[in-house]
Amino acid sequence: MSSYPTARDHTKASVLDAVLAEAPLTRNRLIELTRLSQPTVSRKVDELLVDGFVVEQGVNAVPGRGRRSTYLDVPGTAGHIVGISFGAQTTCVLVTDLRGREVRHVIVPSLDEGDVGTTAEWLVDLIVETSDSAEGPLRQIVTAVPGRVRYGTEWSGIPESRKIFRGSLLQNAIEDRVQAPMILESDASASLRGILKDDASIGHAALFMLSTVLTFASCTDHEIAQGRTPAFGDLGGVLFSGVGNETLDGLMSAKGLLQFARGRGLHLEGIEALWSQPQEMASRAEVVEAFTTAIVTAVGAVAVTLDPESVYFVGRLSPLVDEVLPEAGRRLAQSLPVLPELRVVPQVIGLSVARGAAHAGLALAQSRLRESMLEARSEGQSP
Repeated sequence: MSSYPTARDHTKASVLDAVLAEAPLTRNRLIELTRLSQPTVSRKVDELLVDGFVVEQGVNAVPGRGRRSTYLDVPGTAGHIVGISFGAQTTCVLVTDLRGREVRHVIVPSLDEGDVGTTAEWLVDLIVETSDSAEGPLRQIVTAVPGRVRYGTEWSGIPESRKIFRGSLLQNAIEDRVQAPMILESDASASLRGILKDDASIGHAALFMLSTVLTFASCTDHEIAQGRTPAFGDLGGVLFSGVGNETLDGLMSAKGLLQFARGRGLHLEGIEALWSQPQEMASRAEVVEAFTTAIVTAVGAVAVTLDPESVYFVGRLSPLVDEVLPEAGRRLAQSLPVLPELRVVPQVIGLSVARGAAHAGLALAQSRLRESMLEARSEGQSP
């Protein structure tokens, strides 16, 4: 016989939320977090032990404090999450447990060519290989991609090499093969999500991902901003840089800046040579000046519209941003009444974005677990 979730069911879900957020933790800590009585916490923990979402392990022995307290943790059998960074050059697949603890990750060169089916099979093989030692069901996949993503499904602003994956074609192909939910997220949003995870004090911030293409993300009150239309976040394609007819993407993406540098007489095999190898001084100075102007234009536009406390830079062009940021900051200070913090954030190519994607997957999976626990009451099932 079905019934609606009761206050006791919601209490149990709250205890699970606290365990998922902070495990391993003691029962005393769980009482502090939930503000529930000791008998209530004990009963709900016993129920979660039976459900398989909590295990007891280790002890918290404090001299002179009497009875030792066991730690409560989330078992690996409760399930796992996959975060993917599917870049134009590098792909990283990261597997975590439901507490966000890494199980394993792999970083490989991205597949150069292939249709949707071939690429989906390739990614699924990577997921299976990386998840080999993971336990429990695959609860969620989040794939971070270069470009703009709306509603977790609609992929636009895609690099030329990824045009065949526009819309939700890749997402549907992978979901069909692994039988687990998957959403897309922009690489910039995933990167910013990782920064927010490590610093809870960040309120309003913006991030530029300067890689093969230029992508942008922002947050308000520690929450990633989501757009209403596909145009949201397309600063690179819409705004001009202040250098001739070059857009921001033409100077703040690896592909665009390489083309610009070659047009100024620099014979670069790859954009990294601009700062890692000696170059003709006058031509290099012209390219660096154009890049600096683009940075000033981009930050100025963001500062007067979003008013962020911090602006972060990540991606392949980070070494060049490091070089020009002091001068860009000096110019911005002359026109802005208050200069936001400007910072290049060191990241591991692929892995840092995959971690942000996995963090997004954790939030989704934990929310879904709570919902399924409450729904199970009315359907007479286990979550």
